[in-house]
Amino acid sequence: MHLLQIDVSPRGARSHSRALTAEFVAKWMAAHPGANVVYRDLGHNPVPFVDEAWITAAFSNPHDHSPALREAIRLSDELIEEFLAADVIVIGSPMYNFGTPAVLKAYIDQIVRVGRTFSADFRGLVQGKSLYIITVRGGAGYGPGEAQHGLDYESPYLRVIFGFIGVTDITFVDVENSAQGDEVVKASLALALERIANLAASSACPPAASRLINVPLTVAT
Repeated sequence: MHLLQIDVSPRGARSHSRALTAEFVAKWMAAHPGANVVYRDLGHNPVPFVDEAWITAAFSNPHDHSPALREAIRLSDELIEEFLAADVIVIGSPMYNFGTPAVLKAYIDQIVRVGRTFSADFRGLVQGKSLYIITVRGGAGYGPGEAQHGLDYESPYLRVIFGFIGVTDITFVDVENSAQGDEVVKASLALALERIANLAASSACPPAASRLINVPLTVAT
């Protein structure tokens, strides 16, 4: 079994989302010894945006690709294979301006690809995966029926886009009030940590030999 851990925040030790994904992975590996964990750091090593060469390669026959087109799509292929190899994916992401950070959107644009993760008739090709998304928001009240519910453009988008490629087992853990005082943040983090411990412990994984794989980003310049 394989877990893919994706961090989105550009912050380091002060990042709440990074701390929470690390906690999820630690609890998951403790509960299911033997899991392989692949780590992708988008916050510190962002993937490039889709460009014209990428589009040309993605919408043409791979057998006809020139060396330049093969290089243009190489990272996308790598990210897709990495995503498809995972049984469990955990993403830690802040909310920026009510939406998804650009680095996560760039990653999604690299892996949502016709013929690879969805078909030409818009059927999802990705099956059998569990996705956990840990979001951190500066404010509060984004839940159903709450004052800011209509301003949450992050969770609905992530649910739709991953569902589009076939990932429908999606669980959100939301941390709110991260911009408030220490005691308020601590209370929100405590609730998230408790939920993460329960989720990680209940996520199924058969035994194998445990190891952590840190995958460096390789992008042609």
